[in-house]
Amino acid sequence: MFIDMHVHLRRAPGFPRKWDGSSYPSPAEVLAIYDSVGIEKGVVLPSVSPECCHVPQSLEDLLAICAESGGRLIPFVNCDPRFLTNSPGAPLDEFLAFYKAKGCRGVGEVTANLPFDNPMVENLFRAAEKVRLPLTFHVGSRAGGCYGLIDEPGLPRLERALGKFPELIFLGHSQPFWAEIGPLERPEAREGYPSGPIARPGRAVEMMRKYPNLHGDLSARSGWNALARDEGFAAEFLDEFQDRLYFGTDLTGAKQETPLVDLLLDMRSKGRITERVFEKVARGNAAKLLGP
Repeated sequence: MFIDMHVHLRRAPGFPRKWDGSSYPSPAEVLAIYDSVGIEKGVVLPSVSPECCHVPQSLEDLLAICAESGGRLIPFVNCDPRFLTNSPGAPLDEFLAFYKAKGCRGVGEVTANLPFDNPMVENLFRAAEKVRLPLTFHVGSRAGGCYGLIDEPGLPRLERALGKFPELIFLGHSQPFWAEIGPLERPEAREGYPSGPIARPGRAVEMMRKYPNLHGDLSARSGWNALARDEGFAAEFLDEFQDRLYFGTDLTGAKQETPLVDLLLDMRSKGRITERVFEKVARGNAAKLLGP
């Protein structure tokens, strides 16, 4: 029923991801969650940037995990903008092309804590555009103390990137991105999960209307919250951008819940969204983007 555009896993737990001792789920744990809620397959986003992971993930190990999954796990290649030479001239297109040839269907999740318009970040965007791979990004609200590409309220740096790389499909994700589905009442709200009805579209919606290369990754609590806070607005949003929105979980633990599954099923059963819209967001758009 669903294709998950955003999941994380590790073959072995390794160094704990959080100080409570928890770590990413194993492939078997992810597939058990998938079986329990009706997810056909998912896109695995490797962790490589030091701001977001304690130990970088081996791309070769990820490719092996996906090959062993019977087609249920699909690899993305991840590339920190500082890879190879830590310079704007690094041949990142060669790196991405190498892993595309091995079966990777996209780039991400990009979590380096550098500005969207940093020359090395733009070099990565240029490489992904050249190799024709979509790119999933996480927005960071500041430099230091968090992870993700840095942007201010209103997402002006992201907007410049959308215009500068028009052939690159950007998959928007994270709290600072989805908080702006509606207007920000205060700047610090972008670091959390704003609540309450949405009176008018925010910057994320405005940019999706202006830039056809901006797509939406609805994974994690941030994506779920963007819809759940105002189901009336969400129904209109899902209908308007039905060809550019993607179901996702952002699983990072073996016992994590999947509230977006229930929300989309409920909106369909109540007639808030049509079967056609549901099918596109749940799996059709992902199938089209990922290809055969």
